[in-house]
Amino acid sequence: MIKNFDKCCVFDFRKLIYFLIFFVSITSIFGQSFSFDSILNQKPILKKVSRNAQKYKLQIIYTQIERDKEGRANFKNFTYRLDSSDYFYCASLVKLPCSILALEKTKQLHIYSNTIMFTDSANNCQFKVKKDTTSSNGYPSIAQYIKRMALVSDNFAYGRVYEFLGVDHIHKRLAELGYKNIRIVHRFDGGCKGIDHTTTNPVTFFEQDMKPLTYLPQQTASKIYEHPLGQVKVGKAHINSSNKKINQPKDFTQMNYMSLENTHSMLQRLIFNHQIPLSQRFDMLEDDRLFLINQLTSYPRESRHPTYNSKTYYDSYKKYLIFGDSKKRINNSDIKITNIVGQSYGFMVDCAYIQNKKENIEFMLSAVIYANEDEVINDGKYEYKTVALPFLAELGRQVYKYELERNKK
Repeated sequence: MIKNFDKCCVFDFRKLIYFLIFFVSITSIFGQSFSFDSILNQKPILKKVSRNAQKYKLQIIYTQIERDKEGRANFKNFTYRLDSSDYFYCASLVKLPCSILALEKTKQLHIYSNTIMFTDSANNCQFKVKKDTTSSNGYPSIAQYIKRMALVSDNFAYGRVYEFLGVDHIHKRLAELGYKNIRIVHRFDGGCKGIDHTTTNPVTFFEQDMKPLTYLPQQTASKIYEHPLGQVKVGKAHINSSNKKINQPKDFTQMNYMSLENTHSMLQRLIFNHQIPLSQRFDMLEDDRLFLINQLTSYPRESRHPTYNSKTYYDSYKKYLIFGDSKKRINNSDIKITNIVGQSYGFMVDCAYIQNKKENIEFMLSAVIYANEDEVINDGKYEYKTVALPFLAELGRQVYKYELERNKK
């Protein structure tokens, strides 16, 4: 079943269309129609999931891309069961908006993204950070944290960027950009609870000679940012922080939220930022934008600072689409995947821009699946390897195959 964008966030989406008018394509540009049935009936794993799509909370967005004579991209979106009210936990997807906003904020503060940054602590649950052994100079910086997030989805790095931004700034800027329904209110590391999650650390930037450059005080959110979907619960039971099974659904109401269409739109906006009217672009330095795209595209083995063990951080570590069901080295250097992923509590999601210039292939594909057969949250028993990764990898391969065969102008 193919659905239009959900009614839950219709105001938000219309505003995005106003901001990003170039995303809307004229149907006549494209020479042939598309049906998800032609993809989802190709292989057993695709049939298994699509025929139980409600159980697996399946959502998909596929964007065809055509270039005109001037090289400008035109887009046509196809969606499958897309519905923001069908909740999924976004997990590490929030690292994309936080990376973008952090690069905007460094520009706003007139500092470079690789400027030395010390994080102080203002309460017992916060970290004090003055060293980063993964960087070339041994010091932390926004650029280094973003690199770690993009390459291996580093949670510690995300925490420090979240603190640098502050909760009020995150939501104010996202609303300005048209993303009113994204909610980012907690770290993934440390023991912060309640209001401590929305109280963020003091941060100081230093010049190379360690002379203080810019100081940002501790920030506390000015209000409670409510979940856009109200109360949200998932599963039949969950394991609590005391490792005890509670025979009630897990409550996600106080956790982060980011829909699939918001994630897809944000990645699209980052990559095609130069096609947006100047006033609506992400306000970052062009070098920083290209840096972020490069890190989202690279494999962990290509990094020098930090270096990663290729057995632990294999090429497909965060490339679920096309390659996610194999840990082998990806030798096809023509396929480039610029993406952001999330994995937690049985949910697995990938949002990707995929290209192969040699084969004249360029498209976007985003999908989320919930693989938790026993419906117990936090018991560590999820079907990531047997259902989620095989599905996402095969979905990516089938859409890629369709693109190979699709007539393009």
